Amino acid sequence: MQVTPPRNLTELFLGFFWIGARSFGGVMPWAHRVMVEERRWMTPQDFTETIGLCQFLPGPNIGNASVVLGKRWFGLAGSLVAFLGLFGPPFVWLLALAMLYSDIASSPIARAIVIGVGAAGAGLFIGTAVKLARALVEKRAALVIIVSCFLAIGLARWSLFYVLPVLLAAALLLARKGHL
Repeated sequence: MQVTPPRNLTELFLGFFWIGARSFGGVMPWAHRVMVEERRWMTPQDFTETIGLCQFLPGPNIGNASVVLGKRWFGLAGSLVAFLGLFGPPFVWLLALAMLYSDIASSPIARAIVIGVGAAGAGLFIGTAVKLARALVEKRAALVIIVSCFLAIGLARWSLFYVLPVLLAAALLLARKGHL
């Protein structure tokens, strides 16, 4: 896959603007689609690794990614431009929808719409998780870490606060031995 990072701040802003403008139900599916599939700013592997780092940091994953990638490509100005592009449209949408929803919140139709949007968001999230996992399928050690994380947090209900450092240490050890 030929990777072509954004050529200038305008292209960076517009890329993140479209991610933010289309990200109903979750940002991750649109971020992957725009950055990897449409604009080819990064490979699936690089996207997965960047999101992995950004999930470890406090704050919203794609918000963190906008700062990290903006910095990577254009320094501090890139971080600011990408972040503002990403969060500008959702901020306006949120204000408009909050005003509308406050008027119709008690309507059964509005409740049904909210439930439907939630279901669609869950589907988008699952689809993106599968796309992210594809970049790691050939690395069995990565799959062991993924399954361990799911079992510990998803099923055993252990705190991410305790699981993440343990799995991070395991990943570093596996990477040092050449398994990741």
